[in-house]
Amino acid sequence: MHLFYTPHIEGELFTLPEEESKHCTRVLRLQQGDTVHLVDGKGGLFTAIIQEAHPKRCQLQIIDKQVDYGKLPYVAQIAVAPTKNLDRMEWFVEKAVEIGISKIFFLECEHSERRNLRLDRMEKIAVSAMKQSQKGFLPLLHDMMPYQKFIMQCDAQHTFIAHLEDDATKSIRQMYKPGQPHCILIGPEGDFSKQEIQAAYEAGIKPVTLGSSRLRTETAALVACHTLHILHDICDPL
Repeated sequence: MHLFYTPHIEGELFTLPEEESKHCTRVLRLQQGDTVHLVDGKGGLFTAIIQEAHPKRCQLQIIDKQVDYGKLPYVAQIAVAPTKNLDRMEWFVEKAVEIGISKIFFLECEHSERRNLRLDRMEKIAVSAMKQSQKGFLPLLHDMMPYQKFIMQCDAQHTFIAHLEDDATKSIRQMYKPGQPHCILIGPEGDFSKQEIQAAYEAGIKPVTLGSSRLRTETAALVACHTLHILHDICDPL
């Protein structure tokens, strides 16, 4: 299935943006009369026929629409402190979208090695991963946010902090509640500070462990994401 991302689709006729038009006609070599599919990142899956295979303005006729295509049957959120090496964080975003994630928050923590990032770059990677894995929903990516601001506005009842201190003894599986949203906080390479951990506890956030191995930030974030995915399959069977 040839899948293109177009966030704004209206009516029965649609023209692909120039970048997508070029990919459609020059890379995929699709021609007039060929069938393509479009996703809007909000669950809409559109079937279309190429009317004019122009490399700058490929015109399509929409012939069918599905709603809630690829909708996740659970809510999984990760709040993570970006790594100094952005390639590693981009890898996490790509793989998390492929597995299935609802939201990603980027945190600025006391031990953070990075204080800013290009959200537009992360969003492009998320779009590419959404298309690659043929999903219909684009996860929400939130720009860098101070740690304290995040914990004050999050849903503490369904938020958990993964850290390396001795009191993080329960696994995500032990804390998992079927049918409820879950958000896991992942700290920077130097872990959360003791003050940040205490602030999380005071806000009502509970600790979890990701196991005995010491994981890199992006690995820990992906493990948390995949664990939530597996737990849904085990605890919330269709």
